[in-house]
This record gives sequence, structure tokens and C-alpha cells, in this order.
Amino acid sequence: MNFAYLNFDDGRLLGISDYDDLLKAIRQVYGERKTILFDEIQNLHNWELFLNRLHRKGFNLVITGSNSRLLSRELAIHLTGRNIQFQIFPFSVLEFLRVRNFAIDETLELKERQGMILNFLNEYPNKGGYPEVLIKNIDPKSYITTLFESILFKDIVKRYNVRYAKKLYDLGIYLMTNHSNDFSYTRLTKALEFKSVHTVENYTEYLNEAFLIFNTERFSHKVKEQLKSPKKVYAYDTGMINAIKFKTAPDTGRLIENLTAIELLRRGKEFYYYRTKDGKEVDFAVKEGLKISQLIQVCYDVDHYTTKQRATSALVKATREILCDDLIVLTWYYEARETSIDREIHYLPLWKWLID
Repeated sequence: MNFAYLNFDDGRLLGISDYDDLLKAIRQVYGERKTILFDEIQNLHNWELFLNRLHRKGFNLVITGSNSRLLSRELAIHLTGRNIQFQIFPFSVLEFLRVRNFAIDETLELKERQGMILNFLNEYPNKGGYPEVLIKNIDPKSYITTLFESILFKDIVKRYNVRYAKKLYDLGIYLMTNHSNDFSYTRLTKALEFKSVHTVENYTEYLNEAFLIFNTERFSHKVKEQLKSPKKVYAYDTGMINAIKFKTAPDTGRLIENLTAIELLRRGKEFYYYRTKDGKEVDFAVKEGLKISQLIQVCYDVDHYTTKQRATSALVKATREILCDDLIVLTWYYEARETSIDREIHYLPLWKWLID
């Protein structure tokens, strides 16, 4: 082990007033170490002053934290110019398969093995990727519902002194229920009977800061149009969607669109949604450098002609408007390369794209 580790969830550490005693203990246990991992650092009083002092001494520091005292913007405030942030996502589908002891190897070419992956892919959107749920086989609905409420009422309400906690809760449930759909702050204000659009904007930003939801914008070459257009909302974990949303019917198509959005985010892609001049929508427009490099449509079932035609016509229309020739339709199991109105479209099973 080439680093030292200290966990501030241990109550015995919280009464320490002389932080040099911490350094003494680290030296005693680990010897000479220039890299230290501090877990749940927010539990240490004036932690930022302690870390700044260690940084000046030449230590490399890795810190983790959660709850109302260490949301993402807190790092920017306390450690300006001296930190690099890494987002830790819930388990991906590939990690989920590893938890289930499913090997990714050359036997994936066998239909039987592919059927097993599809079976796991049926399970994953419902349970999500939180490690406690998957590794310890905890009931996902009970655990995730408690986690959601804890983040709302203990973290966000406390950190931002939210006056209308019930309104914040209603907004969170509403956005989770309407994942993979577009929204505007004005529409949210009317639908949930808020008193001001400004409050809705703030509350939505709080949900983003707490890593419950994230937004994508509509792509446009005009910045003003991009800013004025509705945004689309996605959740960081489909298990949370399944645990708390109000459902009256299956929504597999929207869930796998949300899965795609999470994976693009995990891969560090810059992406938008796109709406053509005649109102057709493409789920994802991936931008690299100055241009859109790939258009992705998510379509669970392409067996029905009208569904397939709706997905492909939007892609073909979009590629003529923004000059992108890499067109993908993510499906449940269908795979092919087909030409539609002189444009090649790659139909790719979602599982292959997720584990690529």
C-alpha cells in the first residue's frame, strides 16, 4: 500500500483538536507516505484549513465527502485552484455484470450468452447501480427511497436553508417521474404551483448539485436559442427512478434512454438533444470539438414499421441540417446496417454499446 487512509466516520477522530496528532498517528501506522486518502472529510471541523496546510507541505491528498457540508461547489469554494474533481457514478452495466460474476469474453458471440446479458439488462434498470443494493441484496425500493429523502431533507434543505421543503420534494418526484422528457422552468412553476420561476430554478439546481438529476440542453448553433429552449432531465440512477416515480404503465423506452444519457456522461462526452426545423427529435447529439460527431436515437422496439420510421426519419432530417454522418439507433436486440434515403444507419443492441 503506497498511501495512508483515514476515515472520519470514526467518532473517535472527531474530538481531536490538535491536527498534528493526526499526522503523528498516520506516520506511526503507515510510515513515510506522501499520499493520504481522507474519507468523509466533511466531518472534520475546519477540514479545508487542515488540507491546505498539508498541501503546502507537499502531500498529495485524495478526499471523499458527502452530505450538506460537502456538495460539489463547496470544493470550488474551499480549494480553489488546488483540486481536481472526479465524479463517482453508480455501477455501470459492465460493473453490474461483474457483480453478477458474468465474464465478458469471446463466448459473447453465442446466442445463449447474449440472452443472459439481456436478462441482466432487464434487471439493471429496475435495481440501478448503487453498490449497497447490488452487493448486499438490499431491497432497492426501501433503500433508495430512504436515500432520496435523506438527500433532500438532510443535505439540500439543511445546506441551502430551503423554506419550502415539501415543494422541493414535489419537484424532485415530478422530475424523476418525467425523466427523459423536456421541461421549462415556467411550465414547472405552473404545474407545481410555485410562486416564482426563480425558486424553481434554484431548487432544480440544488437537485443537480446533489447528483440526483442532470440536464441536457437543445443543440443549436445560436447560443441564445440554446439557452431559451427547454431542457431535458435525466436521473443519475435508473434504480432511483424506479423506486420513487409515480407509474401507471411500463416505460422501458424512456428508461433505456436514461441509461444511455448516464453512460454518455460517464464517458465524459459533451452531448445535447436535437430538434429539427420541422419538430422531429433526436435523443442525443454528441459534440466533439466544434461539430456534432454522432447522432444517437434510442428505440427499444424497431419491429413496428411506424416506430422505426419515426426514429430514422428524425436522424436523416437532422444529418442534413447539421452535417453529421455517424448515425446510430440503439435497440434492445436488433443489429444491422441499413440505408435510409441515402444515409447509412447503424442499428446496435444497447448491451453491446454499453459494454464497449
